[in-house]
Amino acid sequence: MEEPLDDRNLISLSSLPSPREVKRALPAAPEAAATVRGARAAIRNLLHGRDRRRLLVVVGPCSIHDEAAALDYARRLRDVAGDTADALLVVMRSYFEKPRTTVGWKGLINDPHLDGSLDVGHGLSLARRILLQVNALGMPCASEVLDPFTPQYLADLLSWAAIGARTAESQTHRELASGLSMPVGFKSGPAGQLATAGNALVSAAHPHGFLGIDERGAAALVRTRGNPDGHLVLRGGGGWPNADPASVSAAAALGAARGLARSVLVDCSHDNSGREPARQGGVCRATVAQWSAGQAALLGVMLESHLEPGRQDWGRGAPLAYGVSITDPCIGWDETEALLREAAERVRLRAAA
Repeated sequence: MEEPLDDRNLISLSSLPSPREVKRALPAAPEAAATVRGARAAIRNLLHGRDRRRLLVVVGPCSIHDEAAALDYARRLRDVAGDTADALLVVMRSYFEKPRTTVGWKGLINDPHLDGSLDVGHGLSLARRILLQVNALGMPCASEVLDPFTPQYLADLLSWAAIGARTAESQTHRELASGLSMPVGFKSGPAGQLATAGNALVSAAHPHGFLGIDERGAAALVRTRGNPDGHLVLRGGGGWPNADPASVSAAAALGAARGLARSVLVDCSHDNSGREPARQGGVCRATVAQWSAGQAALLGVMLESHLEPGRQDWGRGAPLAYGVSITDPCIGWDETEALLREAAERVRLRAAA
């Protein structure tokens, strides 16, 4: 028997519902759409210097694996966001796709039942349902864009998107970002290198043509006009932080070259905190202090936070504690609330000075 030319290592190919079918089943209600439009406009105002009195805060779970916990978190965050809206623009991390260095749980879309069954069709619908509910609360959402097809299902409900450290160097993701409708943050490389994110910023601002899918799920040639709202996310790398004043200034120069007024967002987790969640607060405070001292290019901060601090191991069928991350370790809600209120007060003090 001759060796097959195709599919030698495939087990199966399974059909998925089209983006149009999922959106028809779960349409964006007017209140959710208003949240998205309002937050996107507000982030652009920060990014381009039309709003210099507030900081952007992207905060929430490293990844969402439990609908009830996600909505619990969103309701708590909404209340704090409302109280601090004069000083902070708060957007909730709503991450449904997780890049893995080797193997592991790839996120709610890939494995929504947490059992390896890979019910991606359900995962797409579940992720959209969560986004609809969070936006309906008035809480804007942020997510990392990993698979190039998922934006057709979810991007209309995102106010901010990230291209991760592993994918910022990818041509596919730079082209994808060039067509997204929301501001996009490009993370510094796995070793902390700024050039990766800086090159991504240039690429995504230009028009592109590439292969993708349309709303029917059919293969399509995608042509984009370029995204003028890209910026840099500093997350450290290679065991070293890059949230210090010198690194921020270097990143600011890259953003200024692209005509961006406030182009630098500091990720307080990962190597900037030595991968110790307890250090995130210190990184956040130091970043706000830099901004208060006159580093006008700082856009804000990102925090990994959940209802409870720490993390827990995921395993098929293993019982899970409520509100605890199954990916990166997070700070808990009590610390998160205190940190946001403290940051808001520091921003107010600067405004009053």
